[in-house]
Amino acid sequence: MTFAAVLSCGWLGRAKQQPMIEQATGRLWVLGPIPLALFVSWALLLLLRPWLARYVMVQPSARSSHYQPTPQGGGIAVVVAVLVAVWVPFSPALLQNEASQLLVLTAATTLLALVGAVDDIRSLPAAARLAMQCIAVGSVITALPNDLQILPQVPASIERAGAFVAGVWFVNLVNFMDGIDWMTVAEVVPMTTAILALGLGGVIGALPTVIAAALLGAILGFAPFNRPVAKVFLGDVGSLPIGLLLGWILLQLAGSGHLAAAVILPLYYLADATITLVGRFARGEPIWQAHRTHFYQRAIDRGFAVREVITRVFLLNLTLAAFALITVAAQNVLVSLAMVCAGLGAVGWLLAVFGHGKSRPDRRG
Repeated sequence: MTFAAVLSCGWLGRAKQQPMIEQATGRLWVLGPIPLALFVSWALLLLLRPWLARYVMVQPSARSSHYQPTPQGGGIAVVVAVLVAVWVPFSPALLQNEASQLLVLTAATTLLALVGAVDDIRSLPAAARLAMQCIAVGSVITALPNDLQILPQVPASIERAGAFVAGVWFVNLVNFMDGIDWMTVAEVVPMTTAILALGLGGVIGALPTVIAAALLGAILGFAPFNRPVAKVFLGDVGSLPIGLLLGWILLQLAGSGHLAAAVILPLYYLADATITLVGRFARGEPIWQAHRTHFYQRAIDRGFAVREVITRVFLLNLTLAAFALITVAAQNVLVSLAMVCAGLGAVGWLLAVFGHGKSRPDRRG
């Protein structure tokens, strides 16, 4: 190859990269919700903590992972911060034709936050909770664009029905998994960071990217208050809406042609919650009652400290985020299958460690 040809190839490579760089630079505005949501979440928690400590205290029990009475309901600050960071400065001019979806998503998020708030103060019947969750998820699924389809081979009506069932389950599993300090932080931070990277690259639309940014900032604002040993818990007022928002974001990612990435990102939560639920159902245990049989809870009962559990979950989720990004970058079926298998292997290994590791009982600190 001649020197001129080498120069030509180099110039062509730079020419191809330039639009990608310009696209990412042009979308940097989507990072704006992070500091705004972080500040709003942190400031609201400072203001609300005395009220929560007075009215929404959780007493330790045999099924809990804390020793002292602790206020819950801190998720209200996270939800408000997300909605403020999305609506106030960004959506009207920049989200364009996605405003209707955002409006429905906001209403559904608010509904679940209200249901969670009531349940945090005084327990609601399981049937009432499930009915409200179905209404929230159903409205979000109904508002999806007609052209959003994950599997073109499947009739749209069947796919939407499947998305509805998956959405209700995802809302609940995020709620189930929020059982120890920083668990939701360890899940949300890697997942939303990966979504932000994809949004900056133009892989997904502006709206899911903005919501991921707002959720990341809001969770970071909540994290200091939930650091082991937690000063405040998220509560159902936070975990239910967060499950809805994360599920919607993952649905948008899958609808953009990246199903493997959408499956890999929440794989630890999916595996721990689903295996636990199936096991409880097989043993004839009430699946709607509180318990301590999730793998991360069993790890604490077997002698793992909370920080040890959270560190392992966080590192696993970072690994899953890397696998998901690889599938998007490769755009190859075999690579996607390999990354899904690698993710399943990593998750299976951690579940085995949690279920069969240390045997010293009950180190919850």
